[in-house]
Amino acid sequence: MQDDLKLFTELVEFLISEEANQPVAIPIDTNKLYDSIDLELRDEPTVDDAFVGTLKDIIKSTPKTASKAFFNQLFGGRISKSTLGDLLAVMLNNSMYTYKVAGVHVGIEKTILQNICDRIGYGSLSDGTIAPGGSMCNYMAMLMARDAFDASIRNEGVSGKLIAYTSDTSHYSVTKNASFVGIGRHQVRSVKTNAKGEMLAEALELQIQEDIAKGYHPFFVNATAGTTVLGAFDDVEQLSKVCKTHNLWLHLDGAYCGSVIFSNRYKHLVNGIEFTNSFSLNAHKMLGTPLGCSIIVTQDKKHLYQSFSNDAEYLYQTDDDAFNLGKTSLQCGRRNDALKLWTLWKSVGTKGLEHIVDHQFYVAEVARTYIKSNSDYTLYSFDDSISVCFNYKGISAKTLCTKLYEHSKLMVGYGTFRGNTFVRLVTINTQVEEKDIILFFKVLEDFVDSKDL
Repeated sequence: MQDDLKLFTELVEFLISEEANQPVAIPIDTNKLYDSIDLELRDEPTVDDAFVGTLKDIIKSTPKTASKAFFNQLFGGRISKSTLGDLLAVMLNNSMYTYKVAGVHVGIEKTILQNICDRIGYGSLSDGTIAPGGSMCNYMAMLMARDAFDASIRNEGVSGKLIAYTSDTSHYSVTKNASFVGIGRHQVRSVKTNAKGEMLAEALELQIQEDIAKGYHPFFVNATAGTTVLGAFDDVEQLSKVCKTHNLWLHLDGAYCGSVIFSNRYKHLVNGIEFTNSFSLNAHKMLGTPLGCSIIVTQDKKHLYQSFSNDAEYLYQTDDDAFNLGKTSLQCGRRNDALKLWTLWKSVGTKGLEHIVDHQFYVAEVARTYIKSNSDYTLYSFDDSISVCFNYKGISAKTLCTKLYEHSKLMVGYGTFRGNTFVRLVTINTQVEEKDIILFFKVLEDFVDSKDL
């Protein structure tokens, strides 16, 4: 083990060097992948030097998500104290379904969950769990909503037409999850949004009334804190009034930007969160933990037990079910994703988490200011968003992003909203500074000039 730990340190140092020297990895065409790197699995072992060489080849060719040239996804960067927690979790190798096997780490997870519940104004009955990703959190929310509407569905199956509602700019997982929970994709209503992509409460009300008139059964509304493309926030307060009128479960999908709950300056973007039935956030996005660390909490923990608890004598061999986390989770065996958030939170404090969140809005404003001051750019996004959407000199965003990637200059993606396609610069890496944003635009401009796109 000691030798492999030394090798790990060597490989990490090689990775950090590669990130500095080649911030955007040279991409390998899929047609050439298996000829470029030795990925073959053979009957005989690979000798040490060849093994290490292959690992370094893999590192060189892996997209550098922690580099300051990576703006492609809704995650990025590397915060050392959180990485430390994740590495420690790998070495400890606990599974989080029972207190007997996870021990103190159950307390770590429960501490995180309770702090989040308290922060958003949930009461003493609240609780939650940690899931593999935002899509899974949305799935669990829909399951709890379904069972809260009609507990017999768990055993008898869905018999009537249950209707779910989400905005026309929300995450695709809502429709996908509808097929998983048995209500069907066609029973998800896509509710109209405004010019920012925020769900319109009046449109939701009209759609609910229409469905009730047809004899259907509305049961679930999915609101969004940070839409995937423009980073918009639904008006939770207004939507909650509609849900209260019709007794519907309101879930707030904060996978992208739900971590604004830690910011005194930006938490107003989720005003009314205390009126939701469930809320989720991805710590591996705005808070910068390693992938993945998704959290879902609910106002009343009885819904977690109602939807996810099963008895298993071979597994649950301690008395306090409050510490047997498998009874409130969709999963049985589950890796310890709490420790990396706990080591981050413990080391920087809640004020440190606030700084991490606020900094992302600051660098987004730097980017918007740059765009507004240059007539060659067209800005599509708005204040209070960490998705900065723009076009440059009328060049196809798809072409520009693809060419920047193919020439290993920048990793940035593109998005579409109401017929406009644009570059989407995501400022979620808290280690990115103002100078890095300015450099991003200079690299883009120099590349366009040199290639005459």
